[in-house]
Amino acid sequence: MRKNLAARIGVWSAHHRKTAIIGWLLFVVLTAGVGGASGMVEMSASEQGAGESAKAEKILDDAGIEHPAGELLMISGRTAGGWESAARDVTEGLRGTGETQKIDKPLASADGRSALIRFEIKGDPTTAPDRVQPVLDAVRDAGKTHQDVRFYQFGDASSGKWLGDLLADDLKKAELTAVPLALGILLVAFGAVVAALLPVGLALTACMAAFGLLSLASHQLHLFQTTYSVMFLMGLAVGVDYCLFYLRRERDERAAGRDAETALRIAAATSGRAVLVSGVTVMVAMAGMFLSGLMLFKGFALATILVVFIAMLGSVTVLPALLAWLGDRIDAGRVPFLNRRKKKGARETGAVAGALLAPVLARPKLFAVAAVAVLLALAAPALGMKTEELGLEKQFGSDSSLSVAYRNITTAFPGGPAPARVVVKADDIGSAGVREALAEFDTVTVHPARNIAEIEVPLAGNGSDARSKAALAELREERVPAVFGDTGAEVHVTGALAGSVDFNDQLKRGIVPVFVFITVVTFLLMLFCFRSYVIAVTAIVLNLLSVVAAYGVMVAVFQHGWGAELIGSEGVGAIESWMPLFVLVVLFGLSMDYHVFVVSRIREAHDRGLDTRSAIREGIRGTAGAVTGAAAIMVAVFAVFGTLSMQDMQQMGVGLAVAVLLDATLVRMVLLPSVMALLGERNWRTPKGLRWLPESGHGEQDGAADAPEGPRHAAPVS
Repeated sequence: MRKNLAARIGVWSAHHRKTAIIGWLLFVVLTAGVGGASGMVEMSASEQGAGESAKAEKILDDAGIEHPAGELLMISGRTAGGWESAARDVTEGLRGTGETQKIDKPLASADGRSALIRFEIKGDPTTAPDRVQPVLDAVRDAGKTHQDVRFYQFGDASSGKWLGDLLADDLKKAELTAVPLALGILLVAFGAVVAALLPVGLALTACMAAFGLLSLASHQLHLFQTTYSVMFLMGLAVGVDYCLFYLRRERDERAAGRDAETALRIAAATSGRAVLVSGVTVMVAMAGMFLSGLMLFKGFALATILVVFIAMLGSVTVLPALLAWLGDRIDAGRVPFLNRRKKKGARETGAVAGALLAPVLARPKLFAVAAVAVLLALAAPALGMKTEELGLEKQFGSDSSLSVAYRNITTAFPGGPAPARVVVKADDIGSAGVREALAEFDTVTVHPARNIAEIEVPLAGNGSDARSKAALAELREERVPAVFGDTGAEVHVTGALAGSVDFNDQLKRGIVPVFVFITVVTFLLMLFCFRSYVIAVTAIVLNLLSVVAAYGVMVAVFQHGWGAELIGSEGVGAIESWMPLFVLVVLFGLSMDYHVFVVSRIREAHDRGLDTRSAIREGIRGTAGAVTGAAAIMVAVFAVFGTLSMQDMQQMGVGLAVAVLLDATLVRMVLLPSVMALLGERNWRTPKGLRWLPESGHGEQDGAADAPEGPRHAAPVS
């Protein structure tokens, strides 16, 4: 019998293990080294946005107009004018740093108890966060001298430094927490140090190689600053899972009495094939993000496709080589009381899974209805989902110094931190009509050499609430057209709120083509893999149930704040605008890990002659250990991100962790077997019009076929 692609790759790798191992190490070292030397290129403001605000930023970018990093410093006293002495001293301190320019005179608040000082950081705004520390020190020293007043600072440089430091600390925390967690779970699963280290090592080297390639690619497709965190999250989870599926099957076959080489070939033909199908499905699903119309998602798509491809490649190439080289040494470093490797000749029993599965198969309709009811109940809060681009003041929690500063400044000086900015481009910016229009506004900056003008317009409200959005809509739809309508100038409105509104609108338009793409492609891949439209439709429906349940939990925790304090977070009244689309795509891809792995094992049993219910029982029991271990690792890794400092990382971590937990337990252990049991033999029917699809083997016979002659480097037999 002709072996499938995964089996052929596994046999080649086992017979050329030195070439496979050294080749992998060279690939990782070269890509990581070259990519690290090239550095990552972040996207510009115009590349981050969409719609009218992006057009405004593009005009400024093309003209080479940069805005110095602006800072706001509010001084609050107990009485009217009580801030004056502190204002004089801090102004002198700011000048003394040599890093500031254009320090405005203090602007008193309506009650006279507070004053706002605007100033700029000299030089390149992109490096301002790296140079702002002396300014922060000057403000801190003034605070020590004038303890009768309070200082609140918020701006591009100070918030940028805060964000940069936080991201670095969070990524380090994620690495130092997620890796030991994954290793600990693998130790429990395998009971041996070497077997546990192998998947973690391959996942980390896959991440290193992907980091390097992504850095190189960022010179063409500029990236968002959190893209590397997303890549590490996906790479570690998927890389460990793929290796776990492969390694678990090889060990099961060895325990069943197979010799080392045959066990490896069967693992390659079955779990290796499932890894290939799953990896391709994940990558294709991620490719759907290219249709969003936003560069942020294009970067996420590229990052996840790269790391999944490399993890998949390592699992089906270098992993068989390592298993062939290690032989029985894979069980080195056995941990007492954890290593329970079965005696030869014993098949995987899955006694616990079998006990849980028995009532499901006995009353499948009842359990199917109950499982769907639970998932829909969890999904219910998603009906009231609100999305917005969360500002820095919401990202860090209401008690953080940055959020406190922003909140106090916006309360005392509405519209101060985030005014709208109107960008005007004309053939002649000095023409009478344009000059007359510009005169209608108070704060205007003209760039005559570039025929561009910028106008700052304060917005009512706190910069993100309904009042601010209404003010922005009035500015865009009424005031700007009325003033510039007859001038012939190109006019666009940008700013923090305008960018958020435009970004959100583009997401709403982009989610439809992305959803259509991933559902159609997933359906076709499952149809090709299993030659059954029933299996394909079932996969899509089950995935959607997991996704909407995750949405509901995210809304309940982060929008309404139900139980948010348990993870050190809080409700912020909205979900990060890019999160629903990202979670949809990622979960659609990741759910295929379990679906392909479990259904392939069920199909394998069915192809051996078992009826559907018996095949379900054997397939679920045979994969229970691997799925449980893989899900535990994914949930642990994602949960680590749920404990980080930034709100969007928390939302992503909790959403993905909950979805994977539900998918691996309620969906795969209850809903999938009950639905398949109800469908019976209809699961496997191939319509006459689709019988041209090629047969794709799912059984161990693909790996048990005689291997072709090759170099005498067969896997050792224990």
